[in-house]
Amino acid sequence: MLIKTRGIVLSHIRYRETSIIARIYTERLGLQSYLVNGVRKAKPPGRIALFQPLTLLELVAYTSRNGGLTRLSEFRCAEPFRTLPYDVRKSSIALLLSEVVSRVLLEEEENEPLFTFLHDSVLAFDRQETGFENFALVFLLQLSHYLGFGAETGEEITTQVAFATDAAAGTNRGPTALRREFDQYLDELIRTPASASIPNGRVRRELLGVLIRYYQLHVERLGDIRSLAVLSEVLAEL
Repeated sequence: MLIKTRGIVLSHIRYRETSIIARIYTERLGLQSYLVNGVRKAKPPGRIALFQPLTLLELVAYTSRNGGLTRLSEFRCAEPFRTLPYDVRKSSIALLLSEVVSRVLLEEEENEPLFTFLHDSVLAFDRQETGFENFALVFLLQLSHYLGFGAETGEEITTQVAFATDAAAGTNRGPTALRREFDQYLDELIRTPASASIPNGRVRRELLGVLIRYYQLHVERLGDIRSLAVLSEVLAEL
């Protein structure tokens, strides 16, 4: 059976000479893996670009009652990006966020509010020409509410991370081990994200590390985020 749906590309891997297997979060089917034939051929050019992280697609996909790998019958770009693929800062942020989303979303079922959040966030990020330095932080904070462990205050986050860090190190310093101003910065990002004042790239990078650790506490399968080191360097310059 064929089904038409919107989708958000999370990642892809090469498959044989000219094909890929793409992981796509879809509006109607949740997380799916699709075999896409011929996109790595020299002609027609540019089709592989449609499967870069966070690309927004319209799909016609085969479905199977047994689940598993299926194929795409048709696909096209739903919302052409204006800036995201051409700005190394934005593309680095997109790489990290797509890696996180790919690991935290496993459900093969419809979740319209979550899809709408992801779709609208990606589109707004692409359209934003300035002032996107805090996008990754705000995105992760907002996504956590859809995943069931969203915090209402920065202190909730830093306290959990501090105690987990102390437990791993065999110490008992408590939440004071984290710099207190992190609570204030996270509170601003939670309550007034559009006007949050993060002083510099170093603090922004440290906050990202705290949020990734917070995610790791709540999503066991998250593991290490490979793209974190790359984005940390980018954030240090923002």
